[in-house]
Formats: sequence, C-alpha cells, structure tokens
Amino acid sequence: MYRFFRIGCLFGLSLLFTLQIASAGSPEVFSHDGAAIRGYDPVAYHTVGEPVKGSSDYTLTWNDSLWMFSSQENLDLFTSDPEKYAPRYGGYCAWAAAKGYIASTIPEAWAIHEGQLYLNYSRRIQRRWSRDIPGNIAKGDLNWPGILSN
Repeated sequence: MYRFFRIGCLFGLSLLFTLQIASAGSPEVFSHDGAAIRGYDPVAYHTVGEPVKGSSDYTLTWNDSLWMFSSQENLDLFTSDPEKYAPRYGGYCAWAAAKGYIASTIPEAWAIHEGQLYLNYSRRIQRRWSRDIPGNIAKGDLNWPGILSN
C-alpha cells in the first residue's frame, strides 16, 4: 500500500512540475528550449502526416516564438498562412485548454481536426481529448485566450 502511495505522490509531483498553470503574462505560444513545438515543423503535420524535426537552417520568428521547419518549402508555406499551420491554443495542450488551464505538450501527441493542428501533453491525454474532439474544441475556444491572463 505504501508503495502505491509513494508512486502516486511522485506522479503528482512530476505532473505539478510539468504542467504550466496559467498566470498573468503567460506567453502566447508554448516554447521549449526557445522553440515552438519543441523544434518540430508545424507544416509537416499537415503535409507528411507525422511529426518531423525542424532544422536550424529554416527558421522564422512569429508570435514572439522561434519556429523551425524541415525545408524551405515548409517555411514558405507557413509564412504564406501561419494561422493555417500553427497549432491551436498557441501549441499548449488542447485538453488543458478545454479544462481552463495551460500545460506543456509533446510533438508526438497530436491530431489534425478540420484542418487545424492540436497538440496534447501526452499520448494518454491525447486519447482522452480524442473521445470528444468537437466538445473539447468548443470548450477550449471559450477558454482561449483568457486562460493566459488568469
């Protein structure tokens, strides 16, 4: 019993340190090590259908964040219509946005719904979010961007 309690406490502490609960002045775009989507190419999700690591050879600063791309073509596509390719909710977790707070994301937990990219905190959370995508998007849209300034 003590072992399960200890594991639960460790998980809770880990989650507490990983989740980025919104506070006044939260950046509009989630960045990790200075790059949006942890340095992955936002266009590749749409064109290749999977996460592709970006290159420092193809970068752009947009919405006060560094975006990385795997090719000049993808950089050009993003530049022509950033709102089409950038993840919703500033790249913060779509599940968290639906619940009224912000959390970090990983590039591997993603979905494209009606042409928009959504990221999640983990694959497990992404599966939960996927159970009601339209409902979660509706809630996230109501909460966004107000949760950045709470």
